[in-house]
Amino acid sequence: MAGIHVSQLFRWRKELCQISAPSVPQLVPVEVVEALPAPATPAEPPPVSRPRKKVSMVMIELGGGRRLRIESDIDTEALGRILDVLERR
Repeated sequence: MAGIHVSQLFRWRKELCQISAPSVPQLVPVEVVEALPAPATPAEPPPVSRPRKKVSMVMIELGGGRRLRIESDIDTEALGRILDVLERR
C-alpha cells in the first residue's frame, strides 16, 4: 500500500472520523472542460527603448583598506543588503 502500514491507515481513518463535522473541508464538484481559445488581441508595439544614462562608478570606503566599487545605477535595496552583510563581518 504505497509504503504505508495497514495499521497506520486505519489509525488515520479513525482520527478522521473523530474530527467534528464543521472543521472538515467541504468537497465542491469540479467539471473539467476544454480550454477556450485566447481572444485575439491587437499586437502591441515593442516597448520604446530609452537610451541608457551614462553609468558612473561609485567608490565606497569600508575601512581597513577595503573598498567597494559599484555602478551608480545599482538597485538601492540590493546595495543596502550588500552593505548590511559587509557591516556584520
